[in-house]
Formats: sequence, C-alpha cells, structure tokens
Amino acid sequence: MTRRLLLLVVLGAGAAALLAWSASFHSYFDSGVYAGAVRYWFRDGGLIYDYLRPGTPYGFTYPPFAALVMSPMAGLPLGAVEALASIATVVVTGVVMWWLIAPWVEQRGWRPWYALAVVSCLALIFEPVRETFGFGQVNMLLLALVAGDMLLGLARGRRWAGVGIGLATAIKLTPGVFILYLLVTRQWRALGVAIGTAAGTTLVTAALWPDASREFWTAALWDTNRVGNLEYVSNQSLRGMLARFPIDAVESKVWIVCVLATLAVWVWRVRRADLLGGLALTGILGLLLSPVTWVHHSVWLLPALVRCAMSAPRWRWAGAVIFVVLSARTVWLWDGGNRPPLYAVGSNLYVLAGLFLLVALPLRVPSPQDRSVGTVATPAVSPAAI
Repeated sequence: MTRRLLLLVVLGAGAAALLAWSASFHSYFDSGVYAGAVRYWFRDGGLIYDYLRPGTPYGFTYPPFAALVMSPMAGLPLGAVEALASIATVVVTGVVMWWLIAPWVEQRGWRPWYALAVVSCLALIFEPVRETFGFGQVNMLLLALVAGDMLLGLARGRRWAGVGIGLATAIKLTPGVFILYLLVTRQWRALGVAIGTAAGTTLVTAALWPDASREFWTAALWDTNRVGNLEYVSNQSLRGMLARFPIDAVESKVWIVCVLATLAVWVWRVRRADLLGGLALTGILGLLLSPVTWVHHSVWLLPALVRCAMSAPRWRWAGAVIFVVLSARTVWLWDGGNRPPLYAVGSNLYVLAGLFLLVALPLRVPSPQDRSVGTVATPAVSPAAI
C-alpha cells in the first residue's frame, strides 16, 4: 500500500510540475486568441475572422458555432478564462480516462479510485495533453464529446447517440471523421443524429450571424496561412510530414495518394473493431488526414494507448515506448531545420506512431465474460462501473 501511494505521489508531483511548466512556456496562448476573438465580435462589434492576436498572425480558425459556445469569455477577464480552461482540462481528462479504463478496472478487480488517479496522472504527463493545458486548448473537451457519445451512447443503444459527435464537428470540423465512422459501420440512427446535430447547430448559427458564417465557409476555412507553416515540426499530419520532404513539385499528388491509402486501411480495420478500437482508429485517422495536426491535437492517441495497455504484454511494451518517446518532447530535437539522416524519422514521430497504430493496433480485447468486449451489442462500459 505504501508503495502504491508513493507511486501516486510521484506521478502526481510530476504531472503538476509538467503542467505548470507548460502553462508558463505557452502562456495559454490559444485561450488568449479565443477570448480576444469573441470579445472583438460580441463586445466590440467587429467580424470575428478579422481578429488577429496583437503582434501575431494568428486568429480564430473554428466555425462560428464554436465562437457562440465560447461567447461567455467575452465577459470574463483573461485570468479567469485561463483558470477555467486549466480546471476543465484536468477534470475532463479524468472523466475521459475513466470511460476508457472502466471495463478493464472492473475485470481486473482493481480499486477504481487508485486506477483512475494513476492513469489520469499519466494522461496529464502525455505531451499532447499537457500542451493542451499549456495552450488553453479545447482538445480534451472534443475528445470527451466523442468518447462519451461512443462509449456511453452507441454502446448502450441510446437514442441520443450521435449528438456528441455532431456537436464536436460543429465546434471544430476535424471530429467529423467520426461521422464517417458511423457511416462505414452502418450505425444509421446515430449517423442521422450526428449529421442533424452538426447541420442544425451550423444553420442556426448561420441564421443568427450570416456575415461570420459566410466569411468562414468561403474564405477563412481555406486560408492555411491562418494556422501557421505546414512544414513546422509541430504539424504531425501526413501533409506536414510530406511538406518537410524535398518533394515540392509532387507533394500534393503524393498527399492525395497517401490519404486514399490511409482511408483504405482504416476502412478495412475499423469494420472489424470493437467500439474502443473504432474510437482509437478513427481518432488516429483524423490526426493523419487533417492538413494541420499540431502536437497538442494528438490527445486522440489516448484511446489507442489504453488499448495497448489492455492487450498482450508485447502491446503494453509497445504502448509504453510510444508514450515515453512522445512525452519526452523528442520531436522538438528536430525543430529548426534539416538534420539528416535522422530528420525524416525524428521530425515525424507522431505521424509514424499513428501509422503504426493504424495498421497494427489490436482491434478487440478478449475478456472472461465476452470474447468481444466493446462491440455495439455488448456495452463497452459497464453501468456498474460508472
């Protein structure tokens, strides 16, 4: 018992120290962009997509519905916005991790509070999560909407299943890849709910603020200069990896081929996966296909790492290696220019990890109760574990 508590204290202290460092290093930059943009729109009467954070080329890049959700920031001091973003990230991380590990904890007979505390600390140590904390980003909130939808909605056949995916898509377009998951796996009711939720919230926002909606869908969405340089090492997508290679003349064509090949592999594997496997594989797909996937976006790797931990010993080791390498800020060693011959590997660690997991991640984990835990027919999360 003493050793367990000591481990928890060490992990907790490490997580707290790393989060404090990340907050100091990144200064809640993205929360500042969000707050400044919604103030400019709701309080100062400007057009939200005209806003740029002073001294930077960065502005609001999400759909207008996201600005509506963030509108309370317009009336709060920046310090309060940063504090609320920090608390929300930590709390939501704990909630998501519980949803992911609950069936595992129940099967193993572990103490729920201790298991949750340990995995939550590990999740907060994971670089994409602590970067989300430091930037004041919304990544964990989006993961919570989708994971809750799938593990609590789809798994139990709830009529509202699809709402979370629809809302996440309306807030930030990239979770829309889970609508494709519902289509490929023939979850027709949830597919209709997700599309209806995303479309409904988007159309209502467009009716209330037509100018902002017109600007986003016709201009801001297609302006890649608003989000930064595609070659920057933090862009851990297929497009970012190709942009770092000397293939400018054929880069776009190669990217299209890579996208189609990645989609084909995903379809082949996801149709055979249980719900947790589907959540993990589809999250990875979104990271790979998005033209811009900053390191902090890679919180979507968490379900895959949990699946590794639930699987055979060789997969636990593989997951542990991926966790350690990515959490150690290794990719940043290649920031600032080419350093051959390791540059092609080191500058694309997240992409390579994603490709490896997409191709090889265990699709399901047998259990004593059922050989297909997490399928739609069998709840991925036991009601007794929530």
